[in-house]
Formats: sequence, structure tokens, C-alpha cells
Amino acid sequence: MGAGRVLALWCPDWPATAAAIDGEIPPQHPIAVLHANRIVACSAPARRMGVRRGMRKRQAQSVCPEMTVVAADDHRDGRIFEPVVAVVADLVPVVEVLRPGVLVMPSTTATRHFGGEDVLAEKTIDAVAASGVEAQAGVADELFTAVLAARQGAHVEPGGDAAFLARRPVSDLALEPSLSDPGRADLVDLLRRLGISTIGAFADMSVRDVASRFSADAVVAHRLANALPGRPPSGQMAPADLVIEHECDPPIDRVDSAAFLGRRLADELAGRLAAASVACTRLTVEAVTELGQRHARTWRCAQPLTPEATADRIRWQLEGWLTGGRTGAHGRPDSPIGVLRLEPIEVVAAGALQYALNGNGLPEDPEVDERARRSLVRVQGLLGGDAVQLPISSGGRGPGERITMVSLGDERVPARDPGAPWPGGIAQPTPAVLVDTPIQVLDLTGRPVEVTGRGGFTAEPTTIRMERNGRDRGSWELRWWAGPWPTGVDTAADTTSDDAVVARAQVLLDDSRALLLRYRAQTWVVEGVYE
Repeated sequence: MGAGRVLALWCPDWPATAAAIDGEIPPQHPIAVLHANRIVACSAPARRMGVRRGMRKRQAQSVCPEMTVVAADDHRDGRIFEPVVAVVADLVPVVEVLRPGVLVMPSTTATRHFGGEDVLAEKTIDAVAASGVEAQAGVADELFTAVLAARQGAHVEPGGDAAFLARRPVSDLALEPSLSDPGRADLVDLLRRLGISTIGAFADMSVRDVASRFSADAVVAHRLANALPGRPPSGQMAPADLVIEHECDPPIDRVDSAAFLGRRLADELAGRLAAASVACTRLTVEAVTELGQRHARTWRCAQPLTPEATADRIRWQLEGWLTGGRTGAHGRPDSPIGVLRLEPIEVVAAGALQYALNGNGLPEDPEVDERARRSLVRVQGLLGGDAVQLPISSGGRGPGERITMVSLGDERVPARDPGAPWPGGIAQPTPAVLVDTPIQVLDLTGRPVEVTGRGGFTAEPTTIRMERNGRDRGSWELRWWAGPWPTGVDTAADTTSDDAVVARAQVLLDDSRALLLRYRAQTWVVEGVYE
């Protein structure tokens, strides 16, 4: 944002608010947004009824039966937030969108015009409220502090950022996903277990200790905790040749055409950034109509923008503009779009473009899920349709039978009904690692141990021996065993003989490993390893 004070505007429960606006649902009616069968956002009326983030759909509906539940939709959130940004941009032209529902702006210059920060904040909130959206504003020296202050509707006095942050819980370091690394929640969890419960306590730690004991993102979080600028001063200036300016022929006046072009330009921008060995963290998207009307938004991100994230932001911005309710400053463009321009404002070294797939500590993380899905689709495109498979719950007696692998993109139908009764099935807990390694189970005299038709051992097992390619790979003494448990018969064998018996047993080796064994056709295999 540059030097000076920062004003942040936060629209509470934006995914739920956007869904209510899109579905023309009254503000007093409870509504919740669902992803992966869990509530990721809900309105204030729903919270008053006891609905909370992280609840499963059935639990939330039992608490509030009259609640409307809608699916999460990032495109809907971005499209409906565009008119809110337009209202704010009329007051303060320099506006940066962190994500749908949160935007920031430099307040120093605007304050001189409006006569004070409190006046500017009040006018911004009133302007947004006039468009039918509730908002809260916060002012501080640093962007991170301003965003947290907006959640409280607080005005932090100049020089008071560190004092304001000091009493906040350490979990606030990961409160705003647009300003934190995907792994920030893991850092917060670790700090809590170490007894560090406030941001002030974390800020008091030596930066040298933080850098040597925690991840690279912990150093960034430590700077924020000390009210230092979130972006390191070493951020590179964007080279001029990274700017993409595309003349639309024919001009664009439809959302699908804008989305298609946005995807192509996002890929082109990614190619230029890669060639320059940089990644973009702040991007301005500008559209110019045939009659000269300009529409520009600046998008700031905690992590470098991927081609998919860039395309999403182009679509959100243009879809919100093209589908406005009326022509004019806050509505549709006055004519088709003739020029689309992408300008990286801030770039970092390309090595910063690294993403984790482990979520952010919430029950489900839609952004991480989508990022993983897109990566898998790319791998599938390179290696073939069956190269990427996903596990789904299936029916069966053994742990391996309870999983069906389905190619990415195919209908997720299990091979066997998981809800059907499976007598003889292995009880919980199931092995953590599934294998299929042939072994020999021996008695005290070194003779093979088998399972009889009555479901018992032919002798007491004492040793497990493994051979591979005719060579002895080792043997282990048994400290404990349980079973065998017959789990059916081998339909390929004579069902009247002992050879048809299928059974399982659990054993504990002398090296403390616990194994699940399967017996079939007079042969033992290690089916799973417990951890």
C-alpha cells in the first residue's frame, strides 16, 4: 500500500451474504454455506440459532431446521462483491481487494479530503450500507493490523499497532486467509502447545530464535506480530515487459467470453512471469470499453498468484461489471469491452510460488482442495486418464476391500456397498499401511502353520519368515498373536476342503511391529501394518 495509514473494510460472513443477495433471501432469514458437507460460513441469524463453522450439514439443520443451505461458490462471492468495491472506489480511488469480502485502501490522502480517519471510515461504511451490505472498518498503521481492527470496528491510534496486537490471541495470526500462508494454522497450533497464547508473547521472542526453530512463514508472522510491514522491503519492482494489453476483437459483452479470454491471458501472464523468474503477488486488472470507460481493480494476495487464481480474479471482476444492474459507475459498462490489461504491481522471486496441500487447520479448506484438484488434472492430462485415481469408501471384510480406486473425473461409485452387512469383517482400528507381502508362519519346530476348516491354527505360531526371489529376507519371533478369524471361503477353491478357508490374524513381532495377516489357499501374506 505504500507508506502511511491503512483503512480496511470487512464485510462479515461474506459467502453467506453473497448467497443471500444472489438468492434474494431476506437478511433476517438464516443461511449457511456448505462445502464438503461442512458449514464454512453462516449468517448472524443462523449463529444466533446455534449454527457454527465446521458443523456437518445434518447437525446444523437439526439446530436450525428453517435455515437455507447453499453450496460454496467462489465465483458468486467475487461477482457480487464487485458492486461493493465500486462504491468504495468512488470515495477512495486507490482500492486493493484482498479477497471477496475484504478490501483495503491508503487513508492518509483521503483523510485530508474528508477531514479525519473516523469520518472517512463512517462515510465508507454508510456508502456500503446504502448498497444493502453490512460492513465494518478498521484503521491502523499496517495493513495486517487494520484488517484485524476492522473485525472489531476499531480505530488504532498512530504508533499503537504493537499494543493493539499484543493482547490479541495468537490464533489471529491465521484469522485472515488472504494475509497468511496455508500452513499458518499449523504454526498457531504449535505456538499454543508451547504455551504462547497471545500475539504479544510471540512478538517478544527473538527473531533469531523464530528463524532457527520454526518455518520461513513464522518469520513473516513474527514481523506482523511486531507491527512491522508484512511485505519485506526487498520486494522487486515489476518489469515493464510483464504488462499484458490485449485488444478484444470482437469486443466482449458476455461473461463466458470474458472468462475464456481471462483464462488465456492468465496463462500468457504466467509464461512471462516464469521467463523472468518472478511470481506476482499484486495484480491490477483493467478493462476499457469501446467508448473509453475504464474499470480497474488491484488484487493483493498473501501467496503468489497461480494462473488459475489470476483467471478467477479476472472473471470475478468482469462478471460483476458485465452483470451490473444498470449502466453507469456501479452498473454495466457503457459499451462492449475493447481492451483488457493485466499489470503486475508487485512481484517476488519465483521460488516463493510453493503451496502446501495439507489445509489450514479447518475441517475442510476449499482453496487447498481446488488447488490439489487442478494439479491432479494436469498430471492426468500428461499421463492418461487412469494415471490419477482417488480412493472412496467401499464394502468388504478386509481393509484393502474397503477401498475402491476411481479415476479422477469418473463417477465415484464403490465396487461394493459400504452400508451392507459384512460378517467376519475386521474390526477397528484398521491398519495404517496396506501391503501384500508373502510370508511363512512357522511353529516352534519350523513347520508351516495353516488354518483348519474349523477356523483354528494347526499349531501355535511362533515365527514369521519372509523370502523374496528365493532368498531369505529375515525372520521375526512373535511376542503376541490373536486369531485366526475365518472371514469366508475362497470361491475359486473347493468349498468342502480346508483349502477354501479365508482367515485373518493379528501378530506382534519382537521388533514391536503389529501386522495383519491374511490366509488363503494355504498361503499367508502380510495385508497391513499398524502404526
